[in-house]
Amino acid sequence: MSLRVAYGARRLFVYLVALVTFGAASPALAKEFHVLAFGDSLTAGYGLPRGQGFAPQLEDALRRNGVRAHVTDAGVSGNTVGQGRARLKWTLDGLKKKPDLAIVALGGNDMLRGLPPAQTRADMDAILAEFKRREIPVLVAGMLAPPNLGPRFGAEFNSIFPDVARKYGAALYPFFLANVAGVRALNLPDGVHPNFQGIKRMVSGILPSVTQALNAVEA
Repeated sequence: MSLRVAYGARRLFVYLVALVTFGAASPALAKEFHVLAFGDSLTAGYGLPRGQGFAPQLEDALRRNGVRAHVTDAGVSGNTVGQGRARLKWTLDGLKKKPDLAIVALGGNDMLRGLPPAQTRADMDAILAEFKRREIPVLVAGMLAPPNLGPRFGAEFNSIFPDVARKYGAALYPFFLANVAGVRALNLPDGVHPNFQGIKRMVSGILPSVTQALNAVEA
C-alpha cells in the first residue's frame, strides 16, 4: 500500500468515526425546548422595556449555556393563583406547541392581598393537576410570606408550594425572589417589582433548576 493510499484510508476512518459519534448525538443537540413561564407580573416583566423581562432573559441564559430553548411569556400582571387557574386551559389550548416544561410562578398577589391560604392551595393544586393531565412537566417557583404577615399565615402559605409540588411530582425552586426581595437596588421604585438587574439575579438563581428539569425531560 502506498503512503498516499494509507493516508487516504486513515482520513476515511477518522471521518467515519466522527460521523458515528457526532451523528448519533445530533438529534439531542438539535432539539429546541419549549418552556412556558406561567405567572404574574414577575414573569410578565412589569415596568421593564421589551426584552428585559423574565422570559427573554431566561431564554438568553439557557442559550448561553448551550440549551436551545424558546421561553413563552404567559405572565399576567396582577394575577392571583385563582385567576391563573381560570385562564390556564385556554392559555394551553392556544399554544402552537406543547411545552416541554412549565414554570408555574404564582402566589405573590395572593400573599400581598392576604387571601386565605386554603384557597391559594386549592387553586395551585388545580393548576398542577391540569398540567399533570396534559403530561406537561412542571417546575414550581415558590413564594414566601414576609414575617410581618404573622407566623400563622406564613406557616400556612409557605407550605403550599412544596406540598403541592411533592403531590404532583413537580420540581421545586423554593423562592422565586431569592436574593432579590427587599434589596432596594434590585427593585423598581415601588419596592415590589424587580428591575432589570433583579430579574437577571432571579434568572441566575433558577437557571440550574430549569436546566435540571429539561435534562429530566430529555432523558
